[in-house]
Amino acid sequence: MTDFPAAAAEQTINLKNPFLAGFLAWLVPGLGHYYQGRFAKALLFFFCIVPTFLIGCRLGSSAEAGTARNVYWSWRNADQRFWMIPQGCLGLAAVPAGFHAWQIRSGQKPLLGRVMVPPKLYPGDRSGVEPSMETIQQQLPLFELGTYLTAIAGLMNLLVIFDAADGPMSARRKEKK
Repeated sequence: MTDFPAAAAEQTINLKNPFLAGFLAWLVPGLGHYYQGRFAKALLFFFCIVPTFLIGCRLGSSAEAGTARNVYWSWRNADQRFWMIPQGCLGLAAVPAGFHAWQIRSGQKPLLGRVMVPPKLYPGDRSGVEPSMETIQQQLPLFELGTYLTAIAGLMNLLVIFDAADGPMSARRKEKK
């Protein structure tokens, strides 16, 4: 019977193009590992990260407020949205938020309505899309919890990106010997 850690250390992994694997992992959690042929890890990462993000989005959604209102880009004076940095690590899932923020800054109406758009800072504000932040937080009592879950999903995907781009530790140890 072989020792499991020793057998795992002797296994070689073809990381293919590490930059492309990292980019694919950013685009969709687990896609970089799928590209590398590490199918079990791809499924594990996809089914851990995507549901966490979707649950967070659901907690930031309602019929009155809109969909995923807790995922948006904003660098306005009264609303620096630092949560979007880890949320942005989810690639395609965060693209609508960035696109809508750009549209609003350009004076256009958001393409997908009230999905991932910055709210008004206060009821008379014209810079956001209805409703105001105060109204959203009244309508969505779990708004902050949803924000935390989407940020945690993004941080988990950041680790996945690093793993896809750099590979497991055992592969690096073997290369150095």
